[in-house]
Amino acid sequence: MDLRFNNVSFGYRSRDAEVLTELTLRIPAGRTILLGPNGAGKSTLLAIAASVLPLKRDRGGVAAGELTPRSRRERSAYRRRVAWMPQSVRASSGLSVRKHVALHGWLAGLTKSQAWDESLTALAGVDLQDMADRPATKLSGGQRARMGLAQALVHSADVFLLDEPTAALDPDQKDQFALLLNAIAKEKVVVVSSHDVSDLATSYDRVVVLADGRVRFDGTTAEFLDADGSDLTAVEAYRRALVTK
Repeated sequence: MDLRFNNVSFGYRSRDAEVLTELTLRIPAGRTILLGPNGAGKSTLLAIAASVLPLKRDRGGVAAGELTPRSRRERSAYRRRVAWMPQSVRASSGLSVRKHVALHGWLAGLTKSQAWDESLTALAGVDLQDMADRPATKLSGGQRARMGLAQALVHSADVFLLDEPTAALDPDQKDQFALLLNAIAKEKVVVVSSHDVSDLATSYDRVVVLADGRVRFDGTTAEFLDADGSDLTAVEAYRRALVTK
């Protein structure tokens, strides 16, 4: 399984410049961190990969393995294999935490009974099973982030797209998240958009850096930190990537 972007260009009507410009990228199985300054196109790229932002036919394409989200029929199969956690996880009034997760599984293609059963397993994976029956609107920011992770886990996808998943987590929860990534990324594609490079060397296999709508770096973590034989810190390597044309 891999995730591929082929010559992708995308812009919003409210902006003069394109957010992504003729971007081609292949992300293999494993843990990939997606870095870049604010406005670089990280969230846009993940939303396109999740088929939330559709591409016009003359603006490139995205594929997960052999699946593409071009038609409605293809999109349903694609979304079954691709999980997305947006940057902002919303809680709907009247729904418990477990119902939130189960609903997400059902929308991704599980039967109602499958979604209900798998929801508790997903919540246990993020240590939130004890809050399964709590109203989702009563969760703290960190708890809501973990609910978002459970929503991504519930339908056993092959590709996980996680947009700033650790922003609201405390240090212990971030450690648990790193262990969770390691567990699910054995044969799956995991892409994490983040500004936090503190654990880059130990938690990720690959690094992709975006800037001005283009890929500035794409390679292994070791290559990122050892550019031209230099032993760089993660911050130094990131700054170097941003000035590389």
